[in-house]
Amino acid sequence: MTRKPNTEPAPASAAPVRAITKEDVARAAGVSHITVSRVINTPEKVSPETRAKVESFIASMGYIPNMLAGGLASRRTRIVAAIVPTISHSIFAETVRGLSEKLSEQGYQLLLGQTNYSETAETALVEAFIGRRVDGLVLTGVQHTARTRQRLKAAGIPVVETWDLTKRPIDMLVGFNNHEAGRAMGDYLIKKGYRRMAFIGGEDPRGMARFSGMRDAVLAHGAQEPIHIKIPLGSFLHAGREAIGLLLREHPDVDAVFFSNDVIAAGAAMECIRRGIQVPRQIALAGFANLEIAPEVTPALTTVQISGHQIGLTTAEMLLARFNGLGVAQPICDLGYSIVEREST
Repeated sequence: MTRKPNTEPAPASAAPVRAITKEDVARAAGVSHITVSRVINTPEKVSPETRAKVESFIASMGYIPNMLAGGLASRRTRIVAAIVPTISHSIFAETVRGLSEKLSEQGYQLLLGQTNYSETAETALVEAFIGRRVDGLVLTGVQHTARTRQRLKAAGIPVVETWDLTKRPIDMLVGFNNHEAGRAMGDYLIKKGYRRMAFIGGEDPRGMARFSGMRDAVLAHGAQEPIHIKIPLGSFLHAGREAIGLLLREHPDVDAVFFSNDVIAAGAAMECIRRGIQVPRQIALAGFANLEIAPEVTPALTTVQISGHQIGLTTAEMLLARFNGLGVAQPICDLGYSIVEREST
């Protein structure tokens, strides 16, 4: 049987879809495409009546401006990229929130990249974001590959490192001293009467600095060398449960534990409840960052208070000042830390 060719017209839905353009909006609104561009990029230069009319057509026609094309002409994309080790738990979430809040006030959008604590991955993200012409970059920490530093210096864009301190930042810096924060917790636990201590955390540079600070404090007071239980980077509640179980099994004489973040400490607190271990009478627990979970677990966690949200806000303020051609009076900003005492110690 010979099949006849199908000569019926294709359904309307199969017709090629053409994106709405700036020229389409201009024709519909009865203005020039330059006026449409001004409404999008410099609305203050357009009369309120014309602006309202053009914005109405932009909304009703579903037009989305090509910000990259406009950015290439003005050398601005109004996009900032932030690179964090993980988005899996809330330790960096407040910094991202602060960044996004402040940047959006001046029409900037935030791109987010995750390294999983890999400096090589950070280099790849830096190169990708620079290739997309972001206006500025936010990094976590001050440890980077030589290639990352080279790329950032060559890019000529504002860069802010966060969550740590160094005397020689790439450009600008907002953070706190992780070593001194760890030392403060060590001093605090010693003053509370604890003498056999442990630290549970990953081997990222900031976590190791907290352990080093705690260790210095403990040894300075003549106590024993603290035990260091290492766990995978980016760990959660489950890792805290496993680590405290290992510690109790192998070092039953430990009377206080400092964790590299509150999420891990919360997991340990839950495991202590499961085992019937009384906190802090049998073992004290202390966390880091004062995350939302810290006061909610039982018993509520003593922790090191740092302001992740303020890190984000201050970082955004520095970037916006540079974008607007202004200087930054304090390119290295130490936001400090404090000990928040709760029932767990």
